[in-house]
Amino acid sequence: MAQHSTHPGGASRVRRRALLGTAVLAVLVALAGLAAYLTREGRSPSDTPAPPPSSPTASSSSEAPSGPHTRPRALPVPPKTHDPITYGKAAAAALWSYDTRAYLQPELRKALRGWLTTESKYADPASVDQAVPSAVLWREMAANKQVATAKINEGHFPHAFTQALQDDPGAITQAYVYAVTVSGKQSIRWKGASAGGAESRSTTLAVQCRPNHPCALVGVMPSVAP
Repeated sequence: MAQHSTHPGGASRVRRRALLGTAVLAVLVALAGLAAYLTREGRSPSDTPAPPPSSPTASSSSEAPSGPHTRPRALPVPPKTHDPITYGKAAAAALWSYDTRAYLQPELRKALRGWLTTESKYADPASVDQAVPSAVLWREMAANKQVATAKINEGHFPHAFTQALQDDPGAITQAYVYAVTVSGKQSIRWKGASAGGAESRSTTLAVQCRPNHPCALVGVMPSVAP
């Protein structure tokens, strides 16, 4: 999990994270508020490779493994879609899934950063990093060969977002960032377990879908918007 840093760069990252949370709440009240925040300079650049084709791990229909000897899962890769809800559902599935048997924690973190928009003034890599288990926790999970998969139930634009969009349809044309709330279930299994655990999950994501460009992730909201 992301931790506070004692050097100056760490303080600025914490401030940017807090500002994103403020911006997210603003977008759910007024879309123009988000657009104003997203045009500010000084956001951290992201390590973003070109998006490869979609994989089963990123699928919104990803199911829990049938047992501890299930075939290892590939790292998540973003789908090429122009639909923010489709992209948001795939991103949530990727954020809720991992396979400690198949790759290391830094590899998963880098792969998830690959979902971020290449427009660094919008991307919030810290919010994505926080969705990845810490290095210490990952080692413990890897010792038990722990695997998590996601099943997505639904995705939608939060009510306040759609209302703001209706009130000012032109506001979104500056950054083309959409709020998407996704709900589903995360299932976890580990070595030697005859059965695993599962819990309901929900999150609100910021997704950028510019015209004539595939969607990309902006960041994970600090709270869930209905």
